[in-house]
Amino acid sequence: MNPTPRHGPRPASITRARPGLSQDVRGRQRRYLAAMLVRTACVVVMATTWNRWPALAVCALAGGLVIPYVAVVAAQAGWGRQRGTRPVLAPVPAREEPAVRVPLEPTLILPPQHDTAA
Repeated sequence: MNPTPRHGPRPASITRARPGLSQDVRGRQRRYLAAMLVRTACVVVMATTWNRWPALAVCALAGGLVIPYVAVVAAQAGWGRQRGTRPVLAPVPAREEPAVRVPLEPTLILPPQHDTAA
């Protein structure tokens, strides 16, 4: 709901944050829809070429059977793939000696005394 439409190229991202969930879902839906359109085309090609070119029809049938699996896997792989690279963590050096433990003495804190003898 941006009142002013953006024109021109998108600005470069200076953060490693991944895009929002709504953008990711929209992209996955588009990829899945495109794959299902290709599957529909395979089914139509298979139905129209079954008697004339059986080899093409069998290839289209194979595509119509394989594409749904590929579409679901590709649609579900979107969120993890867009995370970007993670920063490399420096390895923690192993300690040669354990840290020195200092025993603490118990401390008794008394409330302030009030003179009630007066």
